[in-house]
Amino acid sequence: VELAQSGCVNLRILFSGSPISASLTLAMSLSPEHLVLLVSPFTVCLRRGGQTVYQQVLSVERPPTLQGWNWGYCGEYAFYHALYPRAWTVYQLPGQNVTLTCRQISPVIPDDYQDSSLPVAVFVWDIENKNDYDLDVSIMFTMVNGSGHKDDKSGGHWNEPFHLEKNGEAVSGILLHHCTTVNPYTLCIAAREQPDREVSHQTAFSPKGTCSGLWSDLITDGRLDSPTGSSSPTQKGEKVAGALAVGCSVPAHKLNSLEFCLAWDMPKITFGSREREHVRRYARYFGAKGDASPSLSHHALTHYKQWEKAIEDWQKPILQDSSLPSWYKSALFNELYFVADGGTVWVDLSEDADVSGGVRTEDGGLPAQPALIKEYGRFAYLEGQEYRMYNTYDVHFYASFALIMLWPKLALSVQYDIAGTVVQQDPTERLHLMNGRYSPVKTKNVVPHDIGDPDDEPWQRLNAYLIHDTADWKDLNLKFVLQVYRDFHLTQDSQYLLDMWPICQAVMESESKFDQDGDGLIENSGYADQTYDGWAVTGASAYCGGLWLASLCVMCKMARLVDREEAYQRYKDLLDRGSAAFDKLLWNGKYYNYDSSGRELSNSVMSDQCAGHWFLRASGLEEEAYQAFPKEKIRCALKSVFDLNVMSFSEGHMGAVNGMRPEGVPDHSSVQSDEVWIGVVYGLAATMIHEGMLEEGMRTAEGCYRTVWERLGMAFQTPEAYCEKNIYRSLAYMRPLSVWAMQLALNTSQRDNSVLAKTVDTD
Repeated sequence: VELAQSGCVNLRILFSGSPISASLTLAMSLSPEHLVLLVSPFTVCLRRGGQTVYQQVLSVERPPTLQGWNWGYCGEYAFYHALYPRAWTVYQLPGQNVTLTCRQISPVIPDDYQDSSLPVAVFVWDIENKNDYDLDVSIMFTMVNGSGHKDDKSGGHWNEPFHLEKNGEAVSGILLHHCTTVNPYTLCIAAREQPDREVSHQTAFSPKGTCSGLWSDLITDGRLDSPTGSSSPTQKGEKVAGALAVGCSVPAHKLNSLEFCLAWDMPKITFGSREREHVRRYARYFGAKGDASPSLSHHALTHYKQWEKAIEDWQKPILQDSSLPSWYKSALFNELYFVADGGTVWVDLSEDADVSGGVRTEDGGLPAQPALIKEYGRFAYLEGQEYRMYNTYDVHFYASFALIMLWPKLALSVQYDIAGTVVQQDPTERLHLMNGRYSPVKTKNVVPHDIGDPDDEPWQRLNAYLIHDTADWKDLNLKFVLQVYRDFHLTQDSQYLLDMWPICQAVMESESKFDQDGDGLIENSGYADQTYDGWAVTGASAYCGGLWLASLCVMCKMARLVDREEAYQRYKDLLDRGSAAFDKLLWNGKYYNYDSSGRELSNSVMSDQCAGHWFLRASGLEEEAYQAFPKEKIRCALKSVFDLNVMSFSEGHMGAVNGMRPEGVPDHSSVQSDEVWIGVVYGLAATMIHEGMLEEGMRTAEGCYRTVWERLGMAFQTPEAYCEKNIYRSLAYMRPLSVWAMQLALNTSQRDNSVLAKTVDTD
């Protein structure tokens, strides 16, 4: 399970083949790759009558170091279950008649903007003694001072024990100070002191060689020596680790429990350029001096039960809904790992920051420091752990459902940031890789592809994407407009709508230039000028044309809401003419053609052809005045997609392929047309559910879940794409967060059915 939303690292407890090996991810300017540590976090020691009868590292690994330890736990005796942000690992200790259950908890809690920002994780060990005799049980928690990065050996790192008593509760543990020149941090392993628990520690040990001394220390009496004072700073080339042990008695046929916490304190960060210092969100509650680890661990160990109740209250209605299949419940909660594990940063707005891009409210822009961002901070997550760009907007369009439904203030914060970039321009010419031409980094009055590279300076320098000049992409501006209204619909934040209205007008004006023939419908330019950046499209298209018409619908709706009748009439005229052109150029009687080019493959069936309509339904726009697509044609198109892209692809067991030929074979014309995009499939399933096709929607999404989480073994690293032959691309990707669009569709359908039932009863 991924742990902690916005600290300097995310801890992942792996379960596939390795029940309890640990890795740390630096969610900042460093490469967001998982770096497996050689020291396993947990070891169990069982003692009977003052003698140790069993001591085992709870890992199936057999590493080349630490050979003085008892490695190689049999994986057949370990079981894992996850409902993010909690997970349970069960160990049935062979031959001991003892069961350990490690419950992992992280405060990733909807509508909580304080504790959800904390870089902490809690591990609660429930111990069941099924024997006829009492046992003394100790759990040892070990941690390397570092992340597995090369700077672990840079020297100058040191550890120290600590004790903190506050509000009648005491915690103690080890602080591991990682003293790098750039982005230093402190790790903390801690336990709560209680009368019937014995807490002991080893401040420092070398995690190389046999390390038999620490093993023998624990095996002798179930506790560690607990030396006082800090360790000496490491020499260059050395690593250092620390250990914490907690013991308790477990009577025969009884239960007991032990609690640990991991915290990591990196309150200030710099990105790759080293130009600006950013202060993390949690520092407003725990300070930015870098000395917060004891207080963080104390807070976690004294509040985790409240977190668990909040998490249970959130998840219970869905988990107890017998009409929802188990795979869906797993997908819905466990795909949320990426909100924290996507190289995520959540920082406060600095006093000198100007979100507006230099164009103030009175000139059609934004305040320099919008109140919402000042209050809730700036939020950014990577497109993927392999695609290192923050807030990639064409993909966030899909993923944003998770934020707007669970942390709506963060969703709006991202929108304010994007709105502020619209008016910016960067005339610096650079080479774009696909066409070999030079063009400006950022053009004014268009939505950027992303807000920057973590290896550079995000929010300051935009558009790290180098493949195409995205100023000519047809989807980015439209996706901004559609998200603005959807977010307003779900939050009813009138100030947000007023702030966004002039930005929406500006990007729609820029977008209108793509209507080359004046028929009210935009055209694509003959290359891959949208999120499918390897799949060329020419002329009117189902995907971008549909997004355009949907955007005109919401512009009409917003114009009425802000009392701009002239604007309403202008957008309504475009909508009427564009809808007629869309129908004439693309509808073939069964679905909307991929594009209107007339080339051999222009009549391919695109799984994402109803994306615009999807957002209209998600935004509650069902009135006839704000409909661009005839309902019967949408239903027919979705049925064609289900029959061809889903059921005619891999026997209906792998979701929906992006492009399918009408004769029932995948479109192999591009590197992306024969891929399945998991996030797109979840959005398609949501659209089907909105249209009353619940069974088809669930069958479509189930294929993706079972392919990724079961057959391919990619749990907690869902890729952007895979092909029929199990070739995958871009592990740990943003777009699959769109599974929350399915939940919105289910909520909407249930609400509509309830209203309908009440209407029938009244009649």
